[in-house]
Amino acid sequence: MNNVTDVTSRSDGRRSPAGKWHHDRVSSTEPAPVPTTWLTLPELVETLGEPLGRVRRLIDERHLVGSKRNGAFAVPSVFLQGDRPLPLLRGTVIALADAGFTDDETIDWLLAPEETIGRAPIEALRDGHKSEVRRVARTLA
Repeated sequence: MNNVTDVTSRSDGRRSPAGKWHHDRVSSTEPAPVPTTWLTLPELVETLGEPLGRVRRLIDERHLVGSKRNGAFAVPSVFLQGDRPLPLLRGTVIALADAGFTDDETIDWLLAPEETIGRAPIEALRDGHKSEVRRVARTLA
């Protein structure tokens, strides 16, 4: 399990979701992303108590989003609430995909502090502020 430190650059040259240019790493002047551990598929199977097929379906249906950036495919643990996917995550992931975000960009945006929200979007979602997060996500297209 790895901590989040890398920020993926946009391949199309547009500004990053946080409105700043990102290169390979978060600069020391920018707030750090929300720390999280990354759960591999076997760890998700164990944590969720679901068979692998069901876990894959949760990912395919956008209830969870993950990345291969650290080797094996993994999902940030902050995307879970107990032993279930965070209920408010799916609509936000879909809104970001509709705005043209890749899965890596979606993860980076959710974990990085967002000026217009005043904190990382995942923190706002975990506190039940879905409307505010999705409003900002829709403006990123």
